[in-house]
Amino acid sequence: MTAPGVSRSDPTASAPPAAGGNGGQDPSQGILEATKQVARLLKASGHRFALAGSVASYAHGVPRRTLHDTDFCVLRDEIEAVTEVLNDSGMEVWSPPEDWLVKTEFQGQQIDLIFSLSDRPVSPELLERAVARPVDSVWMPVLAPTDLMVSQLTPFSEHHCDFGRVLPLARTLREQIDWAEVRSRCSGLPMAEAFLYLLERLDVIGPSGEETP
Repeated sequence: MTAPGVSRSDPTASAPPAAGGNGGQDPSQGILEATKQVARLLKASGHRFALAGSVASYAHGVPRRTLHDTDFCVLRDEIEAVTEVLNDSGMEVWSPPEDWLVKTEFQGQQIDLIFSLSDRPVSPELLERAVARPVDSVWMPVLAPTDLMVSQLTPFSEHHCDFGRVLPLARTLREQIDWAEVRSRCSGLPMAEAFLYLLERLDVIGPSGEETP
């Protein structure tokens, strides 16, 4: 399924050209600049969104060495309007084979606009729970710690299960996360439950039933 107003890309074709080179710039700084640019556009347009992924972790205090790309959560029924805003700014938006996001680039940095997170549509309630955080002095809504943790754990599978990438988030935000809620939303997911058990063994969280958010 292709999002309205967004072109379907040929999986064999190369990605569209970047909006400009980043030269010898630190990759992490390039990711932050891309994040700020898209956030400014979305804020100015009035569209609801929340920062997710590794840059959201950074905004909550996780070291920036964990950055790898930029993810924004947006509402499915606003994708067409968001696409128009980005296109008007010179940023081409395209659809990958996955049917839960669209993509764009800014100065060679990949930006994902996600409208289905953890196999559930991005909802107004999820965006309303977002908290304002600065990203290099630009304030923007960021997924709340509990929602961010769930979004990191639920995609885990036998083919993708990088505990090391999520552990810094759990350590940094452990007192801000509702772990009982995380357990409930991750119930029945073996890899997510294994990670929660690992957190118990590392004394990051208490056993089930003993956590306090």
